[in-house]
Amino acid sequence: MENIIDGESLLGIEFTDQSLLVRALTHRSFLNENPDVAIEDNERLEFLGDAVLDFVVGAFLYRRFPEMDEGELTMLRAALVRTQALAGFAQEYDLGQALRLGFGEAESGGRERLPTLCAAFEAVVGAIFLDQGMEVVQVWVHDLIAPALEQILANASHKDARSEFQIWAQAYYNQTPRYEVLTAEGPDHDKTFTVAAKVGNEVWGVGSGRSKQTAAQVAAGVAMEKAEVLEDA
Repeated sequence: MENIIDGESLLGIEFTDQSLLVRALTHRSFLNENPDVAIEDNERLEFLGDAVLDFVVGAFLYRRFPEMDEGELTMLRAALVRTQALAGFAQEYDLGQALRLGFGEAESGGRERLPTLCAAFEAVVGAIFLDQGMEVVQVWVHDLIAPALEQILANASHKDARSEFQIWAQAYYNQTPRYEVLTAEGPDHDKTFTVAAKVGNEVWGVGSGRSKQTAAQVAAGVAMEKAEVLEDA
C-alpha cells in the first residue's frame, strides 16, 4: 500500500475513500498475477474519468474562448485529452511509480508506457470525481491544462493533423507515420496530389490536395478519424 499512499501525497488530495485511489492505480496485470486480491482494476474508473475529462476540458475551453467556433474548440479539446497529453499529466504526478502492476508488465516498461499512464490518469480523475465531486476535479484539472493549453496555442499544434496522428501512432504503435505520394495528376502549374498516410505497411488514410503538404494533412485527418473510432470501440 505504500505506493498508493505516495500517490495520494503526490496528487495533493486526501481521499475520504482510499479504496477508490487504490482501484485507480491498480492495473489489470496486477490482478492477473494476484487473483485473490479483492478489488477490481482501474478500467471502469478510466471509463468514468474519460467522460469527466471531456466535460471539464470542454467547459473550460467554452468559458476561456467565448467567441471561438465549435470546430476550433473541438480541436483544442482533442489536443488536451489525447494520449500523450494525459500521459504527460500522469508523469507530472509520477503516477507510473504509484501504479500496481504485474511483475511482467512492470519489467517490460509498463510504468513508462503512454497508454498505461493515460489510462491511470483518467482513472484517477474518475476516483477524484466520485470521492470529492466535480468542483474539486475542475480545480485540479484546470491547474494542469492551463499551461498545456498555452503551449498548444503557441505552437498551433491543434491545427496540425499530421502532428496529432504522429503522436497517436507513436503512443499506440511506437512508430512514426510515413506519407507516400500515390498519384500526381495534371499539368505542372496545376497538379493534384494524392497521398497515403501509413503506419508500417498499413494505409490509415488517403487525401488529395494541390500540394503534397496539403494532401498529407488531409490524409492525416482521415487517419485520425479512423484512430478515434478504434479508440472508442
